[in-house]
Amino acid sequence: MVVNTHSELTDDEVDRIFHALADATRRDIVRRTLVGEASVSRLAESYAMSFAAVQKHVAVLEGAGLVTKHRRGRERLVRGNPAVIARAQRLLDEFELLWRSRVERLDALLTDDPTS
Repeated sequence: MVVNTHSELTDDEVDRIFHALADATRRDIVRRTLVGEASVSRLAESYAMSFAAVQKHVAVLEGAGLVTKHRRGRERLVRGNPAVIARAQRLLDEFELLWRSRVERLDALLTDDPTS
């Protein structure tokens, strides 16, 4: 079922964001880069995988808009993008409101006294 929300994200953007966040390493990279920017090399030191594998994770995050990369000298620095995180949060908030309203309607139906 497709829910039509008033989100500012397209379906493709939502798909890319949640696909990117479905991986624990990518979620960790986002957390680290929201605290402060880091080079891809520095990020790679934190994981038991190759530099190329970390680069691929960063590329997925960048494709989803969750991080940005910029060059400083010879380094490629990665920075988390809190604006996209906030947009995704607003979408989740919309789903929560939808869910809560349905639960409230169900609760009202179940507590309605048919003998009154």
